[in-house]
Amino acid sequence: MNERDIIRKSPLFAGFDEERLDEALALYKAKPASYPRGAALANAGDKLSCFGLVLSGGVQVSSEDVDGNTVIMAAVTPGGMFGESLCWLAVPETGLRITAVAETRVLWLSPDFLRGDSKEPCGGEHRRRFINNLAARTLAMNSRVQVLARTSIRGRLALFFKQYGTHGGPAFEIPFDRESLAAYLGVNRSALSRELSNMKREGLIDYYKNSFRLL
Repeated sequence: MNERDIIRKSPLFAGFDEERLDEALALYKAKPASYPRGAALANAGDKLSCFGLVLSGGVQVSSEDVDGNTVIMAAVTPGGMFGESLCWLAVPETGLRITAVAETRVLWLSPDFLRGDSKEPCGGEHRRRFINNLAARTLAMNSRVQVLARTSIRGRLALFFKQYGTHGGPAFEIPFDRESLAAYLGVNRSALSRELSNMKREGLIDYYKNSFRLL
């Protein structure tokens, strides 16, 4: 899949023909950038003036809890976006670290033309798409809150897998290695590995690395 097809996976640009896509990217002042694995796209004290659409590779959005432990907020794969809310609300400091987890290309987009009364003929449509995307992101965060509300590791895993299975069927891949999954679920990595092994032995799941199947 080429980068233009990846861009069209985004709800911001879905259904656009070549001409409309070029016009939209110009309005968002789209600018691609490449990052090596481990590179920081943003640090906790930074202000985001643009949000990102992942073209290849992937990024993780993380923060630190009061004890200094890393908490992964989101893993973003090609076609996914990050930073929209922080950018739109002009939060002075993100409080987040955004890191490339592989060789990654990102398309940076500015929503400035959406502020106020857009003079662009299609400004209303773009603003509606953008706001709808923010609403979808809020629902996604609510799903994570529901996972973290479970008190046991198995409970968190069960709901996490159910959420992924709802979108990808009984077999799916997750954008986390074991360490990242533990950080995302807010649990100890060793305890997580033991629980996964127990669930596999009991015939509830099967897995290999980050590929899982619900049984």
